[in-house]
Amino acid sequence: MPIRIDSDLPAKKILEEENIFVMDMGRAMSQDIRPLKIIILNLMPLKQDTELHLLRSLSNTPLQVDVLFLRTKMHQSKNTPASHMEAFYTVFDEVKEHRYDGLIITGAPVELKAFEEIDYWDELVEIMEWSKTHVTSTFHICWAAQAGLYYHYGIHKKDLPKKLSGVYEHRTLHRKTPLVRGFDDRFFAPHSRNTEADRWEIRNCTNLTILADSDEVGPFIVIGDEGKQVFVTGHPEYDILTLDKEYKRDVDKGMNPEIPVHYYEDDNPNNKPIKSWRCHGNTLYTNWLNYYVYQATPFDWE
Repeated sequence: MPIRIDSDLPAKKILEEENIFVMDMGRAMSQDIRPLKIIILNLMPLKQDTELHLLRSLSNTPLQVDVLFLRTKMHQSKNTPASHMEAFYTVFDEVKEHRYDGLIITGAPVELKAFEEIDYWDELVEIMEWSKTHVTSTFHICWAAQAGLYYHYGIHKKDLPKKLSGVYEHRTLHRKTPLVRGFDDRFFAPHSRNTEADRWEIRNCTNLTILADSDEVGPFIVIGDEGKQVFVTGHPEYDILTLDKEYKRDVDKGMNPEIPVHYYEDDNPNNKPIKSWRCHGNTLYTNWLNYYVYQATPFDWE
């Protein structure tokens, strides 16, 4: 939460120069508080696992957050009970007249297809276009980051020679940008994907800023339109056992997957995974909620 101080206090200028968020008394007295309204378009097959991952990530803040789950009409989930979808999910037609403080669009196991070949692509395009006027900030994860970069900025995606799976090191750039406030110079994050948004097109796009990068996996955190669009190419919300489950699933299918890198103790899948990304993952979601949703959204959207 912001530090609330008198606007004339000499320390205020120093704190602002150190990139610490402060709120003067005048603004604080005029600010009303209400719950943040966050809508999550969940495109992952194991929807209940993804719900848990994201809710954990969004819970590390003193802000009150109201969450609504959204599904596509064009694609019926095969891995989540219909009763669960009926009880806890809504469709775009039921929410498109409303405004939301934040939108999260998850990854999806469709990355090897061209965007236009995906059965719900037109619906996703409609939602992304709607978000420009009805959402304060949109947070795109993994495949959704590729889709959002393609739709909003024309960034193409490319197939990788082999699947990226594991926990990779990244370096923090533009450290004064609030989204990476509190990040170390080097940090780790999980990735699990077969494609990537073209890293050279991202770096050459003047409307995008890369906040975290990696020699191995390319840009990790990218923002556009001063944070109205946030793109995260990995999975900072992943639970410690998620990559383990994916690896063992693919082994059982006879796919002969490579062992996720920098993940198991001694790179041995018989050992427990090493948790090395949770603090930065939580910080990323907390920073997004605080600086790009809470601080930017109007009290009365309607």
